[in-house]
Amino acid sequence: MNESRICIALDFKTKSDVENFLKQFEGESLYVKVGMELFYGEGIEIIKMIKEMGHKIFLDLKLHDIPNTVKSAMRQLAKLDVDMVNVHASGGIEMMKAAIEGLEEGKTSGKRPLCIAVTCLTSLDQQLLIHEPLENVVLKWAENAKAAGLDGVVCSPLESKIIHDHLGKEFLTVTPGIRLASDNVNDQKRVTTPAMAKELTSSYIVVGRTITGSQDPLATYKKVYQDFQGE
Repeated sequence: MNESRICIALDFKTKSDVENFLKQFEGESLYVKVGMELFYGEGIEIIKMIKEMGHKIFLDLKLHDIPNTVKSAMRQLAKLDVDMVNVHASGGIEMMKAAIEGLEEGKTSGKRPLCIAVTCLTSLDQQLLIHEPLENVVLKWAENAKAAGLDGVVCSPLESKIIHDHLGKEFLTVTPGIRLASDNVNDQKRVTTPAMAKELTSSYIVVGRTITGSQDPLATYKKVYQDFQGE
């Protein structure tokens, strides 16, 4: 397999739950997403354990504060040796620039973590954006993120192609809201299948309950991988 561009959302409450889940993937090199609940509950120990198991980490904390606070926080997060972090694009260009500065100052190796900006949460839809078409709002925030020096954005797969058309294929689109066709969409409004996300040019996809709630997580992961990254 090529390097995985599938971020498995580890929506678990405890370190032991994560360990038991990841043991099912022995021999696989995964890219996993650690969100607020897990990180706030287990702290840096969960990061250390996942790294020791040989997996990459997207630490999904969605920082949004004044520039100096975000810079200081990113300086600390960079020391954890995670592979990707994020901020809210709505925090503005100066805040996003400060995030990059903090990551550069705190990095423990020659390469800082990737930094991406959340545009519009996939739990939102057009009804909540009265004044502008949703894709225009997402594109504007993506343009701001690129201007600030970020590596990409979090967006729906539905907006990935327009972002790549305007900002280039190298600007990453990390897209949650991915489900297999047979799955329940739960609390997300703007969702697609892995195959559709590939067609819509997503750089990375974030997949949670489809894999973590599966009776055979490894087989489901391989199905998602084949649909998204298979030739």
